[in-house]
Amino acid sequence: MSRLLSRILSLDDFEIHARRKLPGPLYAYVSGAVEEGVSARANRAAYARWGFRPRVLVDVSQRDTRVRLLGQDYAAPVGIAPMGLSAMTAYRGDVVQARAAAQARLPCIMSGSSVIRLEEVMAAAPQTWFQAYLPGDPAKITALIDRVEAAGVQTLVLTVDTPVAANRENNVRAGFSTPLRPSLRLGWQGVSHPAWLFGTFLRTLARHGMPHFENNYATRGAPVMSRNVLRDFSDRGHLNWSHVAEIRRRWRGPMVIKGILHAEDALRARAAGIDGIIVSNHGGRQLDGALPPLDALPAIAEAVGHDIDVMLDSGIRRGTDVLKALALGARAVFVGRPINYAGAVAGEAGVAHALRLITDEVSRDLALLGVTSLAQLTPEVLAPLAPA
Repeated sequence: MSRLLSRILSLDDFEIHARRKLPGPLYAYVSGAVEEGVSARANRAAYARWGFRPRVLVDVSQRDTRVRLLGQDYAAPVGIAPMGLSAMTAYRGDVVQARAAAQARLPCIMSGSSVIRLEEVMAAAPQTWFQAYLPGDPAKITALIDRVEAAGVQTLVLTVDTPVAANRENNVRAGFSTPLRPSLRLGWQGVSHPAWLFGTFLRTLARHGMPHFENNYATRGAPVMSRNVLRDFSDRGHLNWSHVAEIRRRWRGPMVIKGILHAEDALRARAAGIDGIIVSNHGGRQLDGALPPLDALPAIAEAVGHDIDVMLDSGIRRGTDVLKALALGARAVFVGRPINYAGAVAGEAGVAHALRLITDEVSRDLALLGVTSLAQLTPEVLAPLAPA
């Protein structure tokens, strides 16, 4: 495995190997976006619209990448974004992500759409943040928040950009559904990908039984594979800021809202006593054509000032992406799909390697830019690039 990882030189390299290893439906679930994929492509294109103004002959022999988020110190301004079904693409995927992040002293957000109980992940990595998708029923919201608190979670993340299910046509075309429905097509995908079949799925079945959606509610949800059982997608269309206010009254620790793209919503979050926001369009997986988070970031950062920790996800692939986001107002960023691929390729060692790659890039790119600390990353280090 170390020989394979030695050939992986960037986050993008993981996808090549993960695509070979994962069954088609699972790869489609991780890689795919919504409808035409406009937002997913725009997320990456946004970074290409900015260039750097490096300074030279600066002593950059000592560089500091540390950042303080929500009262905690981290080694670098990079973390792991929440990703559902991570334990279906890598054996105990949520655990290996959380442990690798803890070892690297980086933040990690566990997804509410996970198939390992949050209590197990918290036992393995107690500083892990937990991302909740709020149920539609207020009583179920209360029960879920009580469970999260009892599990020892310190930082709660509410994802708010999913009022209805997105139109992910790519999942349908690839034969992906939740739960997965047994079929000859799905069976062939398993046997034709033996490394995944024996190393992830059958290994999970033998040691832990059939995975279930464990953390959408206070109680266990549907199995991840079933011919007849339907996953409960509670209607969230009526959820509003009053629900956030009620949770804020109950939750005593740091609280983050993920899915902000409008400065007015960022101001409402600050007024509601929220400690941090994640500027995000869900990796281009919800509303196609939604603004790239990098484009939305400057107005949001200016609106809320330093009263709230502004973070960002969607499209981060390089250390230069991290620096551009920080220069435009983010305190930290979160990486999604490449971390999932890293776990699928090489488990915890793969995730650790991915985190080293991007944090090393951040430190190296600081030096090449001629700055020594994150505080020096201001809009002045950037210049818009003229369109080709």
